[in-house]
Amino acid sequence: ALEWVRKKLDNQIELLTRLRESRTNKSAEITAYIDKLRNCRNSLDSLIPQGTGNVGIEEIRGSIMGIEGSGGRIYFEAVSFIMPDRYKFEGRSRNPAKDEFNTLLNYTYGILYSKVEKACIIAGLDPYVGIIHTDHYNKKSMVFDIIENYRIWADETVIKLFAGREVKQEHFDKLENGFTLNKEGKAMLVSAFNAFLDESIRYSGRNIKRGDIIQFDCHKIANGMIK
Repeated sequence: ALEWVRKKLDNQIELLTRLRESRTNKSAEITAYIDKLRNCRNSLDSLIPQGTGNVGIEEIRGSIMGIEGSGGRIYFEAVSFIMPDRYKFEGRSRNPAKDEFNTLLNYTYGILYSKVEKACIIAGLDPYVGIIHTDHYNKKSMVFDIIENYRIWADETVIKLFAGREVKQEHFDKLENGFTLNKEGKAMLVSAFNAFLDESIRYSGRNIKRGDIIQFDCHKIANGMIK
């Protein structure tokens, strides 16, 4: 559980570091956000002091989730800072999204969620039994846990769409208190995300499509639980 949140923070740091390279005029500010995320990661590592052995997850779950939440707020503040002025946003929002960025991100997370749930079932993992996000009644806690490893793919896809000026006002329908994606917006987003998932990268000593990594990891988790 600790490792999953650590990986999430590392993913956020790595993405911001790459985004900083092409935004030299904002380099100092982005570096400050990266440093704050590194502090979150250090706080996470300090939950299990060296030489004390393993600490039960129950004892530190609240602290892990608190650090994860703090990291998320810092990270999305950094992402908003990077956004074009027209599309800056105030934190995360859902049901409905209050801005265009969150509208696209929520829909991409939804696609990812269904892929993770399917991979869990194929691997023989119970979607309802969580490790970090514990077993709340009728909530697919395992899916919420595992998806944390891959949210960064959705983030990167959406950020790139805005940076490449592929997002248009015509992709959204305005609601009374937010936005929703229309048919054209969904088509644009699904095409971009599928292309991203279809790219092969080096992972665990092999070349593998990003989309196949989810299934690979779920089988690995399932095998680890059997041992």
